[in-house]
Amino acid sequence: MKKIEWGIRVELILLAAVSCACLVKRVHRENEPENLLIREEAKEEREAVEVSADGNFIKWVDFNITSEALGKAYELDRDSYQEEIHVDWIELLAYVGALQGGKFDKKSILKLEETAKLLQSGETTMEELTRDMEYYDYYEEAYGAVLDGMVGEFSLEVPKEDGTGKEWKDFYGLKAFSPIAKGFEYSHYDDFGSSRSYGYRRPHLGHDMMGQIGTPIIAIESGYVEALGWNQYGGWRIGIRSFDGKRYYYYAHLRQNFPYSKELKEGSVVTAGDVIGYMGHTGYSTTENVNNIEIVHLHWGMQLIFDESQKDSDNEIWIDCYELSKFLYRNRSETQKNEETKEWRRVYEMKDPAVEESGK
Repeated sequence: MKKIEWGIRVELILLAAVSCACLVKRVHRENEPENLLIREEAKEEREAVEVSADGNFIKWVDFNITSEALGKAYELDRDSYQEEIHVDWIELLAYVGALQGGKFDKKSILKLEETAKLLQSGETTMEELTRDMEYYDYYEEAYGAVLDGMVGEFSLEVPKEDGTGKEWKDFYGLKAFSPIAKGFEYSHYDDFGSSRSYGYRRPHLGHDMMGQIGTPIIAIESGYVEALGWNQYGGWRIGIRSFDGKRYYYYAHLRQNFPYSKELKEGSVVTAGDVIGYMGHTGYSTTENVNNIEIVHLHWGMQLIFDESQKDSDNEIWIDCYELSKFLYRNRSETQKNEETKEWRRVYEMKDPAVEESGK
């Protein structure tokens, strides 16, 4: 009987010791500096920094920047372009992303503004600010892979002030476009990662924008057509690669019988803002030109490619494009219909230096 009582006492003592240890750990965590807590919360983000067996490229990216943060960083970049110290929007976002473990909220806007002001004062540089930040380089490369090519110099046709025609003007700013032409209504919500079951159960790796059949679909960024044709999952689809090779834009479920702009073929060069196709609901069939999708919509996705081995593999990186779609709403390509050919064309042409520099 005494042995049993002694055993119970030992168990109670051990249980109390464990409880005290957990309490001490919890109290210690509550008193940690905020920056250390951020590092703990960023633990999952550290996994994104994993590299391949060769040790030289990123394996995963969680793109969680809000449209508000994208907009603020872009405006700070654009508005400082002609100033002595130009603030780079990707560097700003990477800095705040590294501080906050890749998470963006309302406080992030204030942090972007404070950082831009500090940089423009000349008191410090981004290099000095980030010298001891373990993951800044990762975020700069990851966010750059998504956003490079969206902001820069370009020339655009604009209406003449006297209303007699058009003229070319040079700009610096957003040269990427919403995938839905100006004046065409659509609805959308964040459906990235939701379940899909046709063929096999899998997550939804794109963004759906619901609208009307025939809505003109716009090239988001300049690039070249890498894929064109039927896919049993995406129906009639277009795949466009950015000139730097890092982004693969996927536009799917295009219109039955007349899915693309007629001149498009594999290898064609497109300029951001061009009409490339038309909304429909094709797909979910091994037979071509079949409408097996219930809801008319554009499915568009962005795959990041840090190494060509990732392009068609088990290690593909697709990002959530919902917030990016909201951000791009501020730049929609105006189009008009040719009644003879029934094709839609952009109203105002754009000259993108990236097209000329590509040599394609």
